[in-house]
Amino acid sequence: MGLFEPFSFEFMQRALIAGLAVSAVCAVIGVFIVQRGLAFLGDGLAHAAFGGIAIGLFMGASVEHAVWIAIPFTAMIALGIGFVLRRTQLRGDVATGVFFSFSFALGVLFLGLRTAHDRQVDVESLLFGSMLAVTPEVLKVVVIVSVVSLVVTAALWSRLAYAIFDPELARLSGIPVAVLEYLLLIETAVVVVVAVKTVGVVLVSSFVIIPAATARLIGHSLARTTILAVVIGIVGSFAGLVASFHLDTPTSATIIMIHSAGFAVALLVQRLRR
Repeated sequence: MGLFEPFSFEFMQRALIAGLAVSAVCAVIGVFIVQRGLAFLGDGLAHAAFGGIAIGLFMGASVEHAVWIAIPFTAMIALGIGFVLRRTQLRGDVATGVFFSFSFALGVLFLGLRTAHDRQVDVESLLFGSMLAVTPEVLKVVVIVSVVSLVVTAALWSRLAYAIFDPELARLSGIPVAVLEYLLLIETAVVVVVAVKTVGVVLVSSFVIIPAATARLIGHSLARTTILAVVIGIVGSFAGLVASFHLDTPTSATIIMIHSAGFAVALLVQRLRR
């Protein structure tokens, strides 16, 4: 079979579109998250999404419909992290860690409360993702959320960048820094919940952090860093999808290994420049 022949299959086409959409939007949001020093946030919100989905499953919803319960739950967790971060002396990793533990424990608790008569759940797929099993309905949600998120971020680009890079000066200039930060947290929460459907709870934060961190090593401006992050994310997803098909390896893990290799190369390039 040729290198790109797998894309003649419909499930591979859906996986490609979902992977590219998730990679692009996660990379853009990741640039702001990394700059804000909240790299742990993606992981925390992914585990919050697990808690929200578990609540939905306990209420009798399918995994697909439980996402709609997970979105407001995860958004509230994101707002809670933001509130603790702004109103206390705790650092972002500490605030995220507290809500991370609570949300995941809550998810395990609600899954444990389900009876043998309830609908069976593939917990492994929920934790590690199943990009090749993306349905047309899930794909539609992924694409819509990704496009809306990118449009919102583009519309607020200058204000959001100002608020994240120099919050004190932005506040003095009349920019609603707190509102923008809370909006970024909610946007991240929604994107993470939707991305969990394709890449899983455990791995989704890597799509947010690694391309953005790699781009920051070699980018010299916000615009260039963002473009590089998107390119790194998309190229890594495409290459990982192709490689996983031919090597018969887990798709999301293969993509992250390629992203990680890119980070290692960028780190080496940065050290050679010094």
